[in-house]
Amino acid sequence: MPSVLIGLALLTFWLYCLFDVITTPDDQVRSLPKILWVLVVVLLPAVGSVFWLLLGRPLGPKVLPRPLPREKRPEAPKGPDDDPDFLKDLDRRMRGDDDRG
Repeated sequence: MPSVLIGLALLTFWLYCLFDVITTPDDQVRSLPKILWVLVVVLLPAVGSVFWLLLGRPLGPKVLPRPLPREKRPEAPKGPDDDPDFLKDLDRRMRGDDDRG
């Protein structure tokens, strides 16, 4: 049983590193070109994954570009069940408080 858990842990570690190599932008990879890192991680699973984390992975967090501020749009129309005036009028009509003469 412990060997199965160790095998699953190594498989998980290897898959994490492989996906990390594949999703890292080319310009942020260190030491080797990205395609070579993929080959190293695929051909030498345990050692290649450790090498990737130590030598190839970008330093620091991945920086995502900030979205540009949007112009404030007018509010979308509400459905009848979200309109407080409609609900008050509906409640008044259901109680029979209608102003019919």
